[in-house]
This record gives sequence, structure tokens and C-alpha cells, in this order.
Amino acid sequence: MSASVKPRDAASLLLLRQEKDETRVLMGRRPTHSAFAPDVFVFPGGKVDRQDGQTACPFPLETDTLRSLRTGSSVSLRAARALANAAIRETYEETGLLLARPADFRAPGPGTWHAFEQHGLGPDHGALRMIGRAITPSTSPVRYHARFFVAQAAGTRGELRASEELVELDWYPIGSALKLPIIDVTHFMLEETLRWRQTREGREFRQPRRRLFVRYRAESPVLAYEALRDPG
Repeated sequence: MSASVKPRDAASLLLLRQEKDETRVLMGRRPTHSAFAPDVFVFPGGKVDRQDGQTACPFPLETDTLRSLRTGSSVSLRAARALANAAIRETYEETGLLLARPADFRAPGPGTWHAFEQHGLGPDHGALRMIGRAITPSTSPVRYHARFFVAQAAGTRGELRASEELVELDWYPIGSALKLPIIDVTHFMLEETLRWRQTREGREFRQPRRRLFVRYRAESPVLAYEALRDPG
């Protein structure tokens, strides 16, 4: 029996927009040729890259969000910042929206972060809340340890645009999004976000006191909650 592939760190962002009593989430469909999750609807996101760990943090993660990131998964402070950067960078690359604020920001090298620098904007980690994490099944040839953040669309700048990685990009009511072609993890995170938004914490956009954790036994998902606590 061959050894399973080690999961790569990744991050996704659920951008939420409130319209009266309805919460909408930004999602798009992966093209047919995608190596991972083709033809299904997903949140913007992807794996952490080298520059994500080198990029400055002008607006740091809120204390409770940082604690949530570091609880139960041995995440260093540097790795936590890299995950937050990955979620913001991938969202810009896939949707054209920058979760950022004016700052004296310098990109660590050529690439996507130069767009932030050119706009005089720095990634806004402070706008992020963490809703959950998930580890791809050990039987999968492509594996990720993905962290799922939520943020308010009002904190973004730029114009929404589809990309080579996400088509049919739109703001979907969460109830409608649950009926789209989606994988199980996406379904679980949408349901968790909907539950959170119905609580006082969610209405005030505060970090949830518990975090959803999805892992697998063979191909069957196992859901658990991890209470927010100080990392060891």
C-alpha cells in the first residue's frame, strides 16, 4: 500500500454580503479542466505559496481569530499570517476583489502582491474570521489542509471579475448556494456560516467560539468542533 500524500496548507475565503435579511456568499465554478474539483462551485482560495509567508502584515489578525487558527493544528505565528495572506491573495487573483486598506505596503517580490503595493493597499488580516478547517481524504492524490475564513464584502475594493480559475462568479444566497453542485466540505462550511450568522456573534461579525473541523475516515467525512483556546 502506498503512503498517503502529505496535505498542503491552503486557505479559502467566504466573502459575505448582506441584503436585507439574506446573506449572500461569493462563489464561482471551477472550469472542466481544473485539476482539483472540476465543474463544482467553490469559494475563492488555494494553496499557500512562498511569498505568503514573506508578506508584511500591516493590519494583524484579531486575537481570537489568531487563537482559532493556532488551536489544535500546531500553526506558528508565521504560518497563521501566511494562511491569511493566501486567502486574501487568492481571492484577488480569482475575483479581482482586494480585502485591503490603505497602508504603506511593500511587496516581497514580483507577483500578485505588487497590485496591492501599486494601489497603496495592505492585506487586511483584521477583517478575517475563521469558520473552520478541513483535511482532504488520505486516499486523494491531491490533498490540502484548508482553513476557511469569512469576511464582509464591504471591506473589499476593486471590481468583481471572473477568471480562468472561477467562472459563473456571483453573489449567491446561502440557501441557493447549498443547492449548487458543490463538494461536501463546501456544504458543511456554508451550513456552519449560516448557523453562525444567526447567532449574536455572527450578526456582530465576531470570531466564533468554536470551529468546525472536517476530516475523513476512508471516504466518509467526520465532523467535530474545536473550542477556541490558547495554543500550547
